[in-house]
Amino acid sequence: MIKEMANDEAVQATNDDASECKKYAVQCGYWSDPFINYFVKHTNKKTPEINRGYYARVKGVEVFIDKFLKLSGGKGQIINLGAGFDTLYWKLKDAGNSPVNFIELDFSNITAKKCYHIKKQKQLIDRLNTEDGEIRFSSTELHAANYHLVGVDLRHTSDLANKLSQAEVNFNLPTLFLAECVLVYIETNSASSLLQWFAGKFPNSLFINYEQVNMRDKFGQVMLSNLRSRGCLLAGVEDCESLETQQRRFTVNGWEGSNSWTMVEVYDSLPESERIRIERIELLDERELLTQLLQHYCIAVAWNGTMFKNLSIAQG
Repeated sequence: MIKEMANDEAVQATNDDASECKKYAVQCGYWSDPFINYFVKHTNKKTPEINRGYYARVKGVEVFIDKFLKLSGGKGQIINLGAGFDTLYWKLKDAGNSPVNFIELDFSNITAKKCYHIKKQKQLIDRLNTEDGEIRFSSTELHAANYHLVGVDLRHTSDLANKLSQAEVNFNLPTLFLAECVLVYIETNSASSLLQWFAGKFPNSLFINYEQVNMRDKFGQVMLSNLRSRGCLLAGVEDCESLETQQRRFTVNGWEGSNSWTMVEVYDSLPESERIRIERIELLDERELLTQLLQHYCIAVAWNGTMFKNLSIAQG
């Protein structure tokens, strides 16, 4: 139990790391996010490789979010797993692309911090969709008309069902699940139970998973060792062995189909004009290190129903 608690704390600390990396890349001009400053106050300099890696991550995930929003015609819902300090709800709101319902799930320690930041910022509160003017806060949760921030341990699907009910989930709506470096921290049996539960409950859904891959080679083993030295046990790392294991994780747990791409492929698929622009922001001493990093992360998508079948990384 003590070991599990220590691992949970280390996993939660990765939210701070990722948020700081995103803030620094935004400061450098890689992409625009006017809301991240409300959640992250300080950040240190990051290497060009890290910045480009986060750019590929953010833009690659955006490609599939955009596809989901177009295919669902604004009538879908988004469930962000391990959402941390993600600002997607506010970015979509400003772009006029809000889904019918937007649910964020994370450990209660994280959601408590996010609630605290949201409460303090009028710019965030004012953008919450509050037709009746009511926003319900607790110390760890927030419920507005179409935005719900909920504290829950994703390893416990019985608790999850109750929490989603409180967040006014609609199992029949087209649903997008987002997970960025989440499943890898969950023990394989628990992750399988979670994915099976989602597959059984949401017949028309798309799952976007950003995560490590190719973890069996030398570079992957160094990454694994570094994370474990920080207390992150990566309990689900066996599903990160290859693109095939990433896809199989979904199809063996009730999802109708899956596809996956390394971040090298994702990066190369982004508009050439954008790649030229961001490559001018900072000089890269060794392109080989960036390529190695991108080879060890991937985006996998899985689907149920015909609406989201066989989506690709191609733009548009």
